[in-house]
Amino acid sequence: MVDIMQEAIDRLHGNATGLVIGNDGRNFSVGANIFAIILAVQSNMWNELEMMIKMGQDTFMGLRTAPKPVVAAPHQMALGGGCEICLASDRILADAETYMGLVEVGVGVIPSWGGCKEMVRRRISPHMNATNVNPTPYLRQAFETIGFAKVSTSAMEARDLGFLADTDRVILNSEHRLDEARSEVLKLADAGYRPPVVRRNVWASGRDVLAAVNIEVYSLQQAGYISEYDAHIARKLGYVLCGGDLSQGQWMDEQYFLDLEREAFLSLVGEKKTQDRIQYMLENNKPL
Repeated sequence: MVDIMQEAIDRLHGNATGLVIGNDGRNFSVGANIFAIILAVQSNMWNELEMMIKMGQDTFMGLRTAPKPVVAAPHQMALGGGCEICLASDRILADAETYMGLVEVGVGVIPSWGGCKEMVRRRISPHMNATNVNPTPYLRQAFETIGFAKVSTSAMEARDLGFLADTDRVILNSEHRLDEARSEVLKLADAGYRPPVVRRNVWASGRDVLAAVNIEVYSLQQAGYISEYDAHIARKLGYVLCGGDLSQGQWMDEQYFLDLEREAFLSLVGEKKTQDRIQYMLENNKPL
């Protein structure tokens, strides 16, 4: 799939007018191949695993920064990496029956192909252009969406969860979805499309907000809502969403957040309890 996307990116730098990402299968995408991940871990192929994560990040950023418009047309399940590829697109034209979610916490890791970065960019950053804005309420929304692996029950709820932007559309008749997506590509191209800016456009809240997040995580653990290991994953997630341990809030490049995602993912996948969760999901098709 990544090879196919790389070829598509090459064409976007060539004569193509734009790109539609969609299919007529049972689902849009149920995410990355976790069997390949656990196999790499068990074989101590850490360099290869990091390369796989980095390649996915670079490919999705290649779609995001391509010189021609990219429109995703999801339907039914768009989970994990399937959700992230939608978030990397310029527009999402979602079927009304679209169930989107970043569900990686269910197998003991966090989104690492831009999901965390995109939730910060979409849910928190737009509010931070005003003065004296507290990012904590907006960060809490992103944290809960990812941390509780929330999946929308419809495309309309996907908008409420922050997966769809105001410019994205809901398609009521699924048979029209791909054709509408193609029309959207042509419309963007005709309007003189320019790729988005990806430098200093994502707000990193820093250590003070991170401290508040960690207090909430501790409270949830002490109240018995989450386990000790759930809290460990949540602290990793909070670290990424806050942009690390910066002394103060500031604008950072998208690549900065991607590097944090990749580091956190590799750290978690190296832990025995995450490996147990991945193995259990493979064997039972539900979270441990």
